[in-house]
Amino acid sequence: MIELKTRAEIERMHVTGRFVAEVLSEVGELADVGVNLMDLEHHVRGMIKRRGAESCYWDYAPSFGEGPFRNVICLSVNDAVLHGLPHDYVLRDGDVLTADLAVTIDGWAADSARTVIVGTPAEEDLRIIRATEEALEAAIGVALAGNRLGDISAAIGAVARDYGYPVNTQFGGHGIGRTMHEDLHVSNTGTAGRGMKLKPGLTLALEPWFARTTDRIVFDPDGWTIRSADGSRTAHSEHTVAITDGDALVLTRRESESNT
Repeated sequence: MIELKTRAEIERMHVTGRFVAEVLSEVGELADVGVNLMDLEHHVRGMIKRRGAESCYWDYAPSFGEGPFRNVICLSVNDAVLHGLPHDYVLRDGDVLTADLAVTIDGWAADSARTVIVGTPAEEDLRIIRATEEALEAAIGVALAGNRLGDISAAIGAVARDYGYPVNTQFGGHGIGRTMHEDLHVSNTGTAGRGMKLKPGLTLALEPWFARTTDRIVFDPDGWTIRSADGSRTAHSEHTVAITDGDALVLTRRESESNT
């Protein structure tokens, strides 16, 4: 069932979203050459505990995973793009790191992801990160009451095509609110003018992610980490948004981002 949120409920999600933004900002600052992924995991655990929040990933057990997820954040490196398990890996110069975090505070969830480059950036890595960021902003720009879900998908897919990146349709955005995943799948490509009509109070996690040269994915033996099938590098950008009577309200916007 799709639940439309009240203004008060959206504000409670915004409280959660501001915290998610704060955590991802810190992760981006801490991610450096020589830093172990488990150090980032433990830092985030501490932030969550101090805030009195709960990770949506801890004990997460969807049909595609291998047992419950036993970390509080997803950390995916290079050709890994989704659900990366933090593990004993030391970041190297030029690594591409995606951090994906969803938490609840007082029963309301928010979900966001960002990709950063550790140390020296390569132009092709900057390009794919920029593509996902532009796709996300394009999606937010058409997340308007009266538009349709397909308008969001089409906006993301158009940016991918402009950059020449293929799009995987197995994993995409989703409804969000009292839990991390609520009804609605938001594909990262589609046809404008189709799908459910967007209404004020609808809350969505929009998350374009691309791999450079393939739309196919493979799972690591850990049963969680999703990689590009050909080993090409990836990027992922995500925000939680609320449909309003005007422009979409971004609930997880980081202070460092230029759009408000």
